[in-house]
Amino acid sequence: MSVTLSRRDIPGGVVHSLPADLKKALIANAKALATWDDITPLARNEWICWIESAKKAETRTRRIEWGCSNLEEGKRRPCCWPGCPHR
Repeated sequence: MSVTLSRRDIPGGVVHSLPADLKKALIANAKALATWDDITPLARNEWICWIESAKKAETRTRRIEWGCSNLEEGKRRPCCWPGCPHR
């Protein structure tokens, strides 16, 4: 039996909770959201940490856009990211 998540119940990561700007971008992109729902909490944690590690707002915005594009393509982890140091 499949469980349908309400959009306010989009899961975060192991350590990091889902930031509002990423949640908004995921809700706007059904394919990216489908991948997000399918990846592990550890993988979601990597995406969130990578986005939150941006020092500038412009970089964060670009990372969210690029991340959603990659999730839309089915990619499960951010490329070239050494991993979340918080886990």
